[in-house]
Amino acid sequence: MSIIHGQAFQLGDDVNTDIHCSSKYAPGKDSQFISTIAFEKLSSGFSGRLKLAQGGIIIAGEHFGINSSREQAIAILHLMQVRCILAPSFGRQFFRNAINNGLAILECDTSQILDGAELTIDLQTGIVQTNHHQTIQASLLPKEVLKIISMGGLIPFLNQHPDWNFAA
Repeated sequence: MSIIHGQAFQLGDDVNTDIHCSSKYAPGKDSQFISTIAFEKLSSGFSGRLKLAQGGIIIAGEHFGINSSREQAIAILHLMQVRCILAPSFGRQFFRNAINNGLAILECDTSQILDGAELTIDLQTGIVQTNHHQTIQASLLPKEVLKIISMGGLIPFLNQHPDWNFAA
């Protein structure tokens, strides 16, 4: 899973996934329902567009996942078939939850990526290419983190590599 392809779906700065991707504000609703309304207050029809495209890549602004401590947000994003999230910065708890739950997440300048652009992301090199002939360099993730993401998260990784001894 070192190469990810998909359509860009744009969100703005300071997206709090506790508000937009959890049942905290929709008591009694399950994750499947939340995945159909996630980010609706930020971008009307967002989850429907993602579903129509059979998933994609979220392009966000600064501080994506700020104030987010709930792993449910990552489960919702997986249900929405989000393949990767690109943003200049992430809330640290969200960043760690994403890695622990096998969601690719890279920090880079997203200001020039257009909504709807087709992207190719090489997780090994951190290179993001658009169908508009743009090349963007994302911050590289350590090989251990890439391995965790490729295996679907920290628990599957530790089940196979409890001593962290693996060939990258």
